Amino acid sequence: MEAALAAARLPPHDVRTPVLTVLDMHTGGEPLRIVHAGCPEVAGPTLLAKRRYMRQHLDYVRRRLVFEPRGHRDMYGAVLVPSELPDAHLGVLFLNNEGYSSMCGHAVLALGRFALDFGLVPAPPDGAREAQVNIHCPCGLVAAFVACEGGRSCGPVRFHSVPAFVLAADLTVDVPGHGKVVTDIAYGGAFYAFVSAEKLGLDVCSSKTRDLVEAASAVTEAVKAQFKINHPESEDLGFLYGTILTDGKDVYSEEPTTNICVFADEQVDRSPTGSGVTARIALQYHRGFVQLHQTRAFKSSVTGSVFTGRAVREAMCGDFKAVIVEVAGQAHYTGTASLTVEDDDPLRDGFLLK
Repeated sequence: MEAALAAARLPPHDVRTPVLTVLDMHTGGEPLRIVHAGCPEVAGPTLLAKRRYMRQHLDYVRRRLVFEPRGHRDMYGAVLVPSELPDAHLGVLFLNNEGYSSMCGHAVLALGRFALDFGLVPAPPDGAREAQVNIHCPCGLVAAFVACEGGRSCGPVRFHSVPAFVLAADLTVDVPGHGKVVTDIAYGGAFYAFVSAEKLGLDVCSSKTRDLVEAASAVTEAVKAQFKINHPESEDLGFLYGTILTDGKDVYSEEPTTNICVFADEQVDRSPTGSGVTARIALQYHRGFVQLHQTRAFKSSVTGSVFTGRAVREAMCGDFKAVIVEVAGQAHYTGTASLTVEDDDPLRDGFLLK
């Protein structure tokens, strides 16, 4: 009966095309659209194989979720899939305006709440103040810890990252329009280039977002052209995801340090960027600017939202000295939707404005 009533509420649509049922959230202003029904089966024996399969065979799902007219060029999505890892509660594929991310911290923080509230993990014991949700991301297994009360989420979420490390420190690249620029390449589940905005003649707190986006994109393209990114354990993870411009305040302080992340196809993160915070902590630890268990606050220059990060223990990733980083932030629910398609719609798979 409930299914019939739900179907009756849908507008006219192509019944041969599955309706995508989604739940929307945001973490620090950065959107997340979670598909919880309607996505065709994503084949593959491993999560990375599923990621390749979706890119090759189901990319129209990404475009319908993320692109206009259902989304926008800065929309972000997540498709839940089974994981081959015995300790994982769920697997996830991350979708952006260009393709498929290897890690997304803001999504992990949101998915921790979603998994607990929608019964994807066992209910925590009576009186528990926190529930653990093991999320298999393309970069590896990430443990999220969800504040809860009465078995429901009720506050911030934190996660422990995969091993984070510095791939290249003080790398000089020639950036068109800016000359030679010194950058650092660090990994927090995805690879980022880090540059103080001041080196590009900008202020991450007061410059126009368009100017910051153009400068960060120029750095990204320069690094891609002049430096080979390799991950020590997987070819699938060996790519530069974007550039994070900072205020240059990397030495430990109780005051927040501000940054903006520009990733994929000039997509702007509204949050402080969870995987970026992970990589920044790894970089700061590498330079001796922070110690284990020293908590730093990271502020988004776009929304002012704040995540915290701290290195909780040392680790290795291949031959690289690494750290496990704890990132914490707050996610919120914003709504639900049923995304439909009409068979005569020439824009059924979406479009993007540049």
